[in-house]
Amino acid sequence: MKSFVWPLPLTLALALTLQESLAGPAKSPYQLVLQHSRLRGRQHGVISYECCPGYEKVPGEKGCPAALPLSNIYETLGIVGSTTTQLYTDRTEKLRPEMEGPGSFTIFAPSNEAWAALSAEVLDSLVSNVNIELLNALRYHMVDRRVLTDELKHGTTLTSMYQNSDIHIHHYPNGIVTVNCARLLKADHHATNGVVHLIDKVISTTTNNIQQFIEIEDTFETLRAAVAASGLNTLLEGDGQFTLLAPTNEAFKKIPPETLNRILGDPEALKDLLNNHILKSAMCAEAIIAGLSMETLGGNTLEVGCSGDVLTLDGKAIISNKDNLATNGVIHYVDELLIPDAAKTLFELATESDVSTSIDLYRQAGLGSHLSGTERLTLLAPLNSVFKDGVPYVDANMKNLLLNHIVKDQLSSKYLYHGQILDTLGGKKLRVFVYRNSLCIENSCIAAHDKRGRFGTLFTVDRMLTPPIGTIMDALKVDNRFSMLVAAIQTAGLTETLNREGAYTIFAPTNEAFQVLPPEELNKLMGNPKELADILKYHIGDEILVSGAIGALVRLTSLQGDKLEVSSKNTLVNVNKEPVVETDIMATNGVIYAIKSILQPPVNRIQDQNKNLHSALEIFQRAPAFSKTHDGEPMAHRDLSVGTHAKGLMPQGPKAPIPAAQSSSEFLTRKPEGDVAELFPFPSPNCPPATDPRSWLFPVAVAVAVSVPGPATASLEPKLGGFKN
Repeated sequence: MKSFVWPLPLTLALALTLQESLAGPAKSPYQLVLQHSRLRGRQHGVISYECCPGYEKVPGEKGCPAALPLSNIYETLGIVGSTTTQLYTDRTEKLRPEMEGPGSFTIFAPSNEAWAALSAEVLDSLVSNVNIELLNALRYHMVDRRVLTDELKHGTTLTSMYQNSDIHIHHYPNGIVTVNCARLLKADHHATNGVVHLIDKVISTTTNNIQQFIEIEDTFETLRAAVAASGLNTLLEGDGQFTLLAPTNEAFKKIPPETLNRILGDPEALKDLLNNHILKSAMCAEAIIAGLSMETLGGNTLEVGCSGDVLTLDGKAIISNKDNLATNGVIHYVDELLIPDAAKTLFELATESDVSTSIDLYRQAGLGSHLSGTERLTLLAPLNSVFKDGVPYVDANMKNLLLNHIVKDQLSSKYLYHGQILDTLGGKKLRVFVYRNSLCIENSCIAAHDKRGRFGTLFTVDRMLTPPIGTIMDALKVDNRFSMLVAAIQTAGLTETLNREGAYTIFAPTNEAFQVLPPEELNKLMGNPKELADILKYHIGDEILVSGAIGALVRLTSLQGDKLEVSSKNTLVNVNKEPVVETDIMATNGVIYAIKSILQPPVNRIQDQNKNLHSALEIFQRAPAFSKTHDGEPMAHRDLSVGTHAKGLMPQGPKAPIPAAQSSSEFLTRKPEGDVAELFPFPSPNCPPATDPRSWLFPVAVAVAVSVPGPATASLEPKLGGFKN
């Protein structure tokens, strides 16, 4: 019966679901997995619903509820859609009586489309010689016992009825089942004398292993030589199940001759190259689906994708001839080499990465030989984005800096540790810093997974390296911006601290930061070494923190003892919310950040707040003389509640308490992290409109931070510089 247009997978799913519900007992979990392999439709278009083989419709009933009597294998071929197999069975003359007679057989029957897909040359060869080849071919599709799907386990072999040749079964995790790489389309169609499985290809015998296969194919001449030179021929002719992504002669011709000659002349690189073309298991093309990751013998992962209807490997549509079966695996022809990182030079690794600008600098500096030679090296290559504002001119200094981006050993980032010292070709010693979310070498942090080549490793980093130029004091002395800071350090007696070995981060105020201070304050500060040392120690953290390791907020302990709050947003660094004007001036004993302000330790900030409070109290004490409520009552006659009560804050006089809801609703709260309490004013309904400038003096006067070591509701009275219990 005809129907409207439906996708083929949905149609098959409906038919199979119906068969599942009507055909008898529930299937095993293994058969349920198998069911998924039947649902992959190959074409879309106008189709008609049909009953599952062995069932028919009943007028007035839904679906196909009537089970037909079983037929023999020959007749069942026609029921499942393999009439061409029936036709060729008739031509053999000998096989039909066997299919119709007594016994127990299994036939993997090619669909009509599978026969039609054979070339004329192949069909002619099958029907020649009085159809002997055709008989042999059909017998190879048969097993002389009943084999149901629950026996079709991955990696098993079945003995065929043609010279006891093996039939290779693969059942993949995604539910796909193949027979000699032909996909199982319809399974378990019972007959009186066996079972029929429908497959999508005509399968043929195989007697050669993978090594023998590539030896007899002319298109693998270069591959044969490469396999022999690498010593992998033993693997490819031995036991096991592998997949060879076999590069053709054309594939080898597509790479530069110097690269090909280098790899062919290096047995280790050659072995790495070939191992990248061998998968650890036999993978028929039907099982290689988009989104799959396949592990090679070399440990790399190949990503499978789609380009239209064509499968791709690592983004390239290079599979040209699929499913050539061998006794120990499968061969797929590929038209491009899959060169792994392990077979590449540093230059080749960098060319394929986002560091091409760095490589151009090495060329200009005449240092390209280090990137293509056989030295064991690690290249610290900045991202192209580092040079968005311009590429530096290559002179002697730049050449030396580039040499200091090359470490004298082939490293792996996973083995680096905090405090490790690395030697460069430029003669510098670089330190490794390990942070919670960053791995840095001096001020450069690794920005991508490292690539390990034949002799060198590529570290992609987020900025140009700044090798240390001396101690912190050395770096400050040679920079004219810090001359006043150097004098302050010497006055405070901190010169030895910043000259000795250690790990410090200093937020260094520039001359501009000192010059904005009033002269009398600056002179007073410079004349008090103890106070000056305390302030300067607050600018020095007790560890090295480079900018690439700064996240939303990092709290750094200063030598003074209090915490510095360092943050980074959009590459801008702040310390205690003050902007940093230059980051990562590296020294042998730390790192310098230039700032244009002098940071105040928390104790100094509280003293400043207390000074403001003392001034506010004067206004507060004078407020009753001129501040009145809207009902005309002097403010001095109000009971002003702060916590439980406030005594001594106002001149004493007749009190006229009012309900709390009508009073000025100041209250005392304590911050959970310390002993700093705050008075927050909230205007009450009795507060006058802000029309008289004097009417808001009182609330402003009390909205200040104060230091109260006692309970939050303690009685407060004035003292010099603040409150006391």
